[in-house]
Amino acid sequence: MERFPLPLKAELSIRGSQARLLGGFVYQDPEHGAVQVPTGFKTDFASVRPLRTIAWTLLGASLAVGVVWAEVGACIGSLGYGALALYASVVGYGDAAATIHDRLYTTGELSRKASDKVFFNALCSSGVARWRAWLMWCGVRLAGRQRYQR
Repeated sequence: MERFPLPLKAELSIRGSQARLLGGFVYQDPEHGAVQVPTGFKTDFASVRPLRTIAWTLLGASLAVGVVWAEVGACIGSLGYGALALYASVVGYGDAAATIHDRLYTTGELSRKASDKVFFNALCSSGVARWRAWLMWCGVRLAGRQRYQR
């Protein structure tokens, strides 16, 4: 059974931070059945831009602090490089799964935990490596609470 029977067709906004679906989109989850996303739905795909901002902020802070206190600056810099490496390992992956996840978070049709499980399943179904899918799932479990609509 094809988990994604329709291709994801989206148009990026001028700024590139959001996309609008040009056609309907469906994911067939093994546990929760069909999740449908209508034409015109807006998504930001995987919301990893804040991670990039955190990385650059930490790297900048490490330079500023390192001038006065080298050991602390180095520690902050290490955190910045870690955040940058994490960002690089997840950016650009799982657009189809992220679109499904954004829809579930917007409608609240499933619980947050179930929506995150569907996201993980969709990532794996779309060919994202299991370790990367796990990292992305951890991200939504840790930071997704404020975006979930009940």
